[in-house]
Amino acid sequence: MEQQRVALAGGIELDVVDTGPKDGSALMFLHGFPESHRTWRHQVAHFSDRYRCIAPDQRGYRGSSKPQEVEAYTPDKLIGDVFGLADALGVETFTVIGHDWGGAIAWGTAYAGQANDRVTRAVIANAPHPATFQKLLYTNPVQREASQYMRGFRDPANDALVREHGLAALLMQEIKWDRADVMEPEERARLFEDWQDRDAAFGMLNWYRASPIDIPALDAPYELPAGYTPPPLPNLTIPTLVIWAMDDLALPPENLAGMEDFIDDLTLVQVPNCGHFVPWEAPDKVNAAMEEFLSKTS
Repeated sequence: MEQQRVALAGGIELDVVDTGPKDGSALMFLHGFPESHRTWRHQVAHFSDRYRCIAPDQRGYRGSSKPQEVEAYTPDKLIGDVFGLADALGVETFTVIGHDWGGAIAWGTAYAGQANDRVTRAVIANAPHPATFQKLLYTNPVQREASQYMRGFRDPANDALVREHGLAALLMQEIKWDRADVMEPEERARLFEDWQDRDAAFGMLNWYRASPIDIPALDAPYELPAGYTPPPLPNLTIPTLVIWAMDDLALPPENLAGMEDFIDDLTLVQVPNCGHFVPWEAPDKVNAAMEEFLSKTS
């Protein structure tokens, strides 16, 4: 997984894996929190003999640019990085693939990319559709309780803890769904090393702090606020594969309800007995689902 430094037009620089045939169809892999390009290590290894596989460390992560101001991490800028990276690498069209926060940005990239004909397909792993997630946070007790850690990530009262001990200390305080035994020890050690970078820690937290998502407290009413309207999104028309690990404690299966109403060409693959980090917890199942989807939509 050798990386290269890629400068984007807006001044951001990303460390990027770019492997496979340069004239092959491009797959753009977007990792989630709190990981790196290595989220997709099994998929890049599997598909790079036929596809051009591009996997950046996104803004705020590892060696990539880490602006410290919260406003540098609004979704429009993160989506802009994806298209900026494609431009810098000379990639005209691509399939966007995302997990967790990378999946959230993949949804936005897919909507923007279908409008300008640059994104031909989307693969989303355990990242809720934008028309669903906010509604669940207001009305669904399971999702609201599972998302309380986001309030802790946003709380500046925790900044001193991060400055003194690194991101791992905040993760141990706020997250209750970690499953240490499912990750290879060397990969876990690599992540703990990454989390010691204080600039990266706050860069990663700024993804949450710049997000417009509202996370109500547990004692707030379980109802839609007066005047609430879902985001004014058109239907997604490009072929879309959604892969969902069914034992995800952060994003329960309720997120799948009604997804077919928002996506015209939806393929849904459920992965039982698997937690949140499905790209590496169940790589064979993810690779098989992607293989079938990419083949039938080529």
